[in-house]
Amino acid sequence: PISTKVSIEGKIRESATRQEIILYKDIARIDVVDIIKWEAGQPLRIQQLFPLQIRNSQVNYGIPYGVNSFENVQPDAGPKRRDEIPENIWKCSREIQKWIDVSNEEYGVVVASNQRAVEVEKLSLIKFNLIRGTQCPFCKISSQEIPTLIFNKGKKISGGKIPPNWTTVAIPNKYPAFIPYPRLEERKEGEFYQRMNAVGFHEVVVTKDHLKSLGQFKVGEVKEVMDIYQQRYLDLMKKDFVNYIFIFHNHGPEAGASIFHPHSQIITTPLIDVDLKRALLRSEEYYKKTGGCIYCKMNEWERKKKKRIVFENKEFIAVCPFASKSAFQIIISPKSHSPYFEKIKEKEKWFLAEALGTALKKLYKGLNDPAYNFYLHTAPCDGKDYSYYHWHLTILPKTAIWAGFELGAGMEISVIEPEKAAAYLRKQKI
Repeated sequence: PISTKVSIEGKIRESATRQEIILYKDIARIDVVDIIKWEAGQPLRIQQLFPLQIRNSQVNYGIPYGVNSFENVQPDAGPKRRDEIPENIWKCSREIQKWIDVSNEEYGVVVASNQRAVEVEKLSLIKFNLIRGTQCPFCKISSQEIPTLIFNKGKKISGGKIPPNWTTVAIPNKYPAFIPYPRLEERKEGEFYQRMNAVGFHEVVVTKDHLKSLGQFKVGEVKEVMDIYQQRYLDLMKKDFVNYIFIFHNHGPEAGASIFHPHSQIITTPLIDVDLKRALLRSEEYYKKTGGCIYCKMNEWERKKKKRIVFENKEFIAVCPFASKSAFQIIISPKSHSPYFEKIKEKEKWFLAEALGTALKKLYKGLNDPAYNFYLHTAPCDGKDYSYYHWHLTILPKTAIWAGFELGAGMEISVIEPEKAAAYLRKQKI
């Protein structure tokens, strides 16, 4: 909930600027959005300073190829300085990326941009997220709810207390969208509407490293996340009013990640989402008509043509789908027919971790760590037979903002053909 929003308009030379400062109610966060319409006839260098009173002067720079740490320095994006930013990434102008993280127990700063910092006659949006208040809630994991599952380097740890050597945990969300009410309440409102209380479970899967996203993980680290996905799925599907379990991961503020620290979410509901319902219906219709699985047939076609494949191993295939919802969309699915993710075998999880990790690494390198969402579509756990379905993971990079046409007409405009997207990602060496 937004408490206050301040808009300040001005000019830098001939370029019109607008700065929006957003304060939130009951959330320790300030958003600063700079919108600049470049009109100057020559390149501009715009610096923005935030006076921070911090106890610890440690500054971490998340540069494109790693993280550098320095004592007693402040962030500086000057192109002429011989600082920690590799000179070979400077072109005619500095590209502002998600590169500054001043983190300690008091404050943090994250900087992101959707354009180069210097562009002529183009609209550029630069976002600053100032996280204020206490330490990152996931770095101080003891402040969270009692964990439902704890892992340390691939091994499950018993007990309700999180040890210092934890690597991945599942915890109840402190601010859940769904709550495990003891009963499901449905009631009508007028002739057309129906209400239902938000019955369900809402958990967060947190990895330990504050700065390391899944696109930088080793295969074993990704596999540990898959282990928790599966185990929590198996545990939650036994609960009352759980007919559908949705697992998803938001990376970057443009993808809806309100906390910088990498984490996934698991939500259970008594309902099945509309998109999955459509997929189930199409799969069932194809099965009744042909006796086969539509996803298996599509995968066979992709493996034959090879032009949309990003990566494949013995058990999984990652493709940029023929009708991509966004540029560089990737779908990862098992080569063998499998309706239920929760039935994945131990050996298969290693291949899944390799496929997912490889896809995310290629996006990280090829698109310079873009914001993205990935989510799991698997057969519901409502006791019905969905043997005709085929589970899969979908990765949707945030390469564009949907506007009126996409939202109203239900048709997506992609800026690159899936064949070219797949070819580009295949070339990325990781």
